[in-house]
Amino acid sequence: MALITYLTRIQFDFGALGLLDAELGLLGMRRPLIVTDRGVAGAGLLDRVKAALPGNMPVTVFDATPANPTEAAARAAVALYKAQGCDGVVAVGGGSAMDLGKAVALWATHGGDSLAPYMMVEGGIPRIRPDVAPVVAVPTTAGTGSEVGRGAVIVLDDGRKLALISPYLIPRLALCDPELTLDLPGAVTAGTGMDAIAHCIETYLAAAINPPAEAIAIDGLTRAWAHLERAVRDGHDRDARWNMMMAAMEGAMAFQKGLGAVHALSHPLGGLKSPTLHHGTLNALFLPPVIRFNAPVVGAKIDRLAAIMGVAPDADAVADAIAGLNARLGLPANLKSMGVPASVLEEIPGMARKDHCHGTNPREATVADYRAILEQAYG
Repeated sequence: MALITYLTRIQFDFGALGLLDAELGLLGMRRPLIVTDRGVAGAGLLDRVKAALPGNMPVTVFDATPANPTEAAARAAVALYKAQGCDGVVAVGGGSAMDLGKAVALWATHGGDSLAPYMMVEGGIPRIRPDVAPVVAVPTTAGTGSEVGRGAVIVLDDGRKLALISPYLIPRLALCDPELTLDLPGAVTAGTGMDAIAHCIETYLAAAINPPAEAIAIDGLTRAWAHLERAVRDGHDRDARWNMMMAAMEGAMAFQKGLGAVHALSHPLGGLKSPTLHHGTLNALFLPPVIRFNAPVVGAKIDRLAAIMGVAPDADAVADAIAGLNARLGLPANLKSMGVPASVLEEIPGMARKDHCHGTNPREATVADYRAILEQAYG
C-alpha cells in the first residue's frame, strides 16, 4: 500500500511577499510572531517583511534563531509568543528559522517542559495534534524546502539533533519570493543549493513507492543542476534564482519518500557544539560516498541521475560529477578542512544508525558502513 499526500497552499513568484497581509487575513492571523535570525534582520529582509504588513498590526519579533535551531531558542520564543498574545508564526529565513518556527507553533499549543516527547524517535508523531498554531513560511534561501516540509530538526538540551515529524507541522502557507534571495552571498547560495540537490537525490533513491514524489524530485534536480552555478556566479540572475527556489521546494515536496544515509550522518554532526557546521555543506560532502554505497541496490535510477548530470551511466561517474560541482562551487574538500575533530569517526556512526533518516536509506547501513563513509568524507 502506498500512502501519497500533497501538501499546502503556495504563493510562488517574484513579488509574492506583497500578498503576505492578505494571506494572513485568510488564516485569521492578526498578531504574528516573526521568527527569524539576526543575519536576515541585518540584511534588511525583516524590514521588507514588516513593510508588507499594516502599520497598525501588532507584530512581535524573535530574531535569535541559532544556525542549528535549539530547544533553548524555541523555549525563549514560546515565552515571547505567550507574553505577547500571538496567534500564529511567520517564519522568515532559511531552514533554521522555519524549523524553529514550527517548533514554536507546536510547543505554544501543546505545552510540556521539553520538545523531546514530540520527537519522531521518541514516538512523538501521534502526540502532535491538529491544533498546532498556524505557520506561514517565507524562505530567504533556496535549500531546505522547509516551507513545504512536514518536519523540523531541533537540537535538544541534551545535545541530540532530532526531528519533529507531522503533517500538522506543514506551514499553512509557503510564501516563496525569489526576490528575497537575490543578495544571498555566493557561499551561502552554494551550501543551501547543495542541500536542495541532496534532497532531490536522496528522496529519488529512497525505496518507498511514490512515483509522483520521484517525478517532482527529478524535476527539482534538473533545475538545480542547471542553475546552481549560475546563481552562485551571479546572485542577480533572476532566472537562476527562480529555478533554485523551485528546486528547493520540490526537494521537500518529495520528503515523504524519506531521505537516507547522507542526512543520517549530517544530522548528528550538525548537533556538535563546536564547530558549527552548515547542514547543506555536510550533505554535499556525503553525497559522493553515499551514492557509491547505495549503487548496488538502486538499479537504473543511477542512469537517470547520470543523464541529468551529462555523465556516463554509472555510480562512480555520478559521484565524481557531484564532487566536481562541490569543487567548482568552492565548498570545503572534506570534513577535516571544516575543523571536524577526528573523534567523530568513533561517535557519529552509532548516532547515524539511530537517526530517523537511517531507516529510509535504500541500502541497510551498519555502523561499520557509516564509519567507512565518514572516513571517505573526512580527508
